[in-house]
Amino acid sequence: MSATVKHLSAFQRDILYVVSDLETSYGLGIKDALEEYYGEEVNTGRVYQNLSTLVEEGYLEKSAIDKRTNSYTLTETALQAIEHRHNWQQTRADSQLVG
Repeated sequence: MSATVKHLSAFQRDILYVVSDLETSYGLGIKDALEEYYGEEVNTGRVYQNLSTLVEEGYLEKSAIDKRTNSYTLTETALQAIEHRHNWQQTRADSQLVG
């Protein structure tokens, strides 16, 4: 079975999509991108807590940029899970357009 994101929260899925879109994905940059998408302030602690969860679950890899800043990149598991989710959504949308 391929990797999926179905057990992740919508916020965690949004983090994965943001990380996939940013050239350099670091905590505050991810937070800024989420705030731009949501149109409202996002709690910093919520972002970092969910980043840690996604690292622990194998969706993100964390590496140090400097002593205070970490960068986050998608793992192969995350890439497969995003592709699976995209295909699932596309199939649902296509069936609605045809039906």
